[in-house]
Amino acid sequence: MSEEPRSESKDDPGDSAAPNTLDWRRWSILAAGLAVFFLFWFMDAPAPAVDPAGEEFPLSDAGKAALGLFLLAAIWWVFTPIPIGVTAIAIGVFQALFLIRPPEVAFGNFMDPAVWFIFASLVIGIAFTKSGLTQRLAYRMLMLVGERTSTIYLGTFLVTVALTLVMAHTAVAATIFPVLLAIYSLYDAGDRPTRFGKGLFIGMAFAAGAGSIITLLGSARGIVGISFARDVADIDVGFFEVTYYLAPVGLLMTVLIWWMMLIFFPPEKKRIEGLTEVAERRYRELGAMKRDEWLTILIVVGAVLVLALQAMVPALEPVSRPAILLVTTLLFFALGVLTLKELEEIPWNIILLFGGAMSIGFCLWQTGAAEWLAITWLGMFEGAHWLLFVLGLGLFFVVMTNVIMNVAAIAIVLPVALVMAGYMGVSPHVVLFVALVATGMPFLFLVGAAPNAIAYQSGQFSTWEFFRTGVPASIVLTVVIGFSVLVIWPLLGMPILAG
Repeated sequence: MSEEPRSESKDDPGDSAAPNTLDWRRWSILAAGLAVFFLFWFMDAPAPAVDPAGEEFPLSDAGKAALGLFLLAAIWWVFTPIPIGVTAIAIGVFQALFLIRPPEVAFGNFMDPAVWFIFASLVIGIAFTKSGLTQRLAYRMLMLVGERTSTIYLGTFLVTVALTLVMAHTAVAATIFPVLLAIYSLYDAGDRPTRFGKGLFIGMAFAAGAGSIITLLGSARGIVGISFARDVADIDVGFFEVTYYLAPVGLLMTVLIWWMMLIFFPPEKKRIEGLTEVAERRYRELGAMKRDEWLTILIVVGAVLVLALQAMVPALEPVSRPAILLVTTLLFFALGVLTLKELEEIPWNIILLFGGAMSIGFCLWQTGAAEWLAITWLGMFEGAHWLLFVLGLGLFFVVMTNVIMNVAAIAIVLPVALVMAGYMGVSPHVVLFVALVATGMPFLFLVGAAPNAIAYQSGQFSTWEFFRTGVPASIVLTVVIGFSVLVIWPLLGMPILAG
């Protein structure tokens, strides 16, 4: 396999600047982030948010600072004046220095179980590569999809979606990522980023999100949302009911993602001549499955089965999902599939990124800033047409899930939205399923979902390119939500209006 290509927009600030020359762009972005933070730090407190019951939710000084810190992080993450992992460290540092939250809490979030889940998923990807499974899967996939680059796009996206039906989308992205690297190595593009590379990896991240909404096994957000709907709105949604209503939406989004990648990143080559022949020859050269390949398959399949059974066996529900997945890490090293060398190759920049994402997410939550935002935003639609309320809710979820964990976004916004739905005459089923769709596809920031950050390791795109692609993709997602509410779900029998 060839070396990983590097993005033209490097994540190493100052690389393009001449020695001893001040990099004005870099320092301007750093200053812009700081200016926004201090603007929020010094501004007067805005008016309290008021929920439908008339209860007021003032924004505290810590909440103001949390909003400013989030905007600082967003600016630095999109334009990367410093590495994304270092921006994540700054999130903890600012909380401690400006007394937004205690340092042991701010930095403690960097060790959150969700971060360890991502760590274990990345290790699975490394195990696939080290064992040789990556090349075997890549060549087999190319033998099936053929030589047209447009079909390679579609084939990889569909495989990604298929895997998310039975395992968490983070683990899927980590597993499929090295396969895509192996496929891309046959594109013969050298070390430079290409449109095909951008579309392949960004599309994979987007498709992982689209697939993860179809079953409760793709992410924890579904179970959390169903629990809130049961407690707040007294509705009970079953495992297969989720798939019944969301499979058409997830598949529609997958096709639209494929089209968007062909429009935004049309491959330089329509065909890779001789690709099928090369893939067949290299597949034969791999020979029979080796010990490490079988061990990797058995370990990963075992972990996936336990995670899948959690949704069906009550006794397994309390068991930590990150702990289950981390068992794979222990077994990989205990059985010699991986060594110290592979441990040192873990992309710590990505681990730090998600540590910072968890920290700013909990910061917005615990300071009340996220709740204030949710009530303020949804309050704007009080008295409006029910469809505007639903679309506004979907858009808010789309934005919030790019900022904080999708589980946290559901925990903060869904209870408020379910209460408001009663005033707007909207069925709680609609509110729940809009939440599950919108929080499943964070297309704007790398911190929105682990597949985004995993795809970024390819070096094919910059954070700005990802954001620029994510804006129209998020608009398409909002339109699909509206189409689902007006057409798809009524045809499937979902109640749209209350009463």
